[in-house]
Amino acid sequence: MIVRRLSIRGRVQGVGYRWSMTREAERLGVSGWVRNRLDGSVEAVVAGHAEGVEALIAWAHRGPAGAAVIAVDIEEATGVFDGFAQRPTA
Repeated sequence: MIVRRLSIRGRVQGVGYRWSMTREAERLGVSGWVRNRLDGSVEAVVAGHAEGVEALIAWAHRGPAGAAVIAVDIEEATGVFDGFAQRPTA
């Protein structure tokens, strides 16, 4: 099991990014959370088997239709999560 924190920048708010990431995480069996940031980015913490986490990171570089991802910064993180949730903007 691995945990990664993602900071996604570009046109990633107002395009269904959080909703789409939640659906993709559920499809891949990845747990964690996603939220908008006040600076216009999206932040996520994703946890699961390496294959699922890496697949979700690859998806994060593309995002949903309408998104224009410029960069995805990835850091190691910690945490245990039950399911995948959308959190309030912070």
